[in-house]
Amino acid sequence: MVENFELGDIVKMKKQHPCGSYEWEIIRVGADIKIKCVGCGRLVMLPRVKFQKDAKKVIKISE
Repeated sequence: MVENFELGDIVKMKKQHPCGSYEWEIIRVGADIKIKCVGCGRLVMLPRVKFQKDAKKVIKISE
């Protein structure tokens, strides 16, 4: 479970996206989290609770 994350961070999710990538970039932070697949560019919005549960770790911290 990931608790500390910010806009622009790259996170590794539990499940693989159909394109084959596990890495997602955080695009929007609020009650819902918008993430973009690093592999294919698909945008997905998740409720914050589901995102925190499904994210394994922060791979790259934005600067």
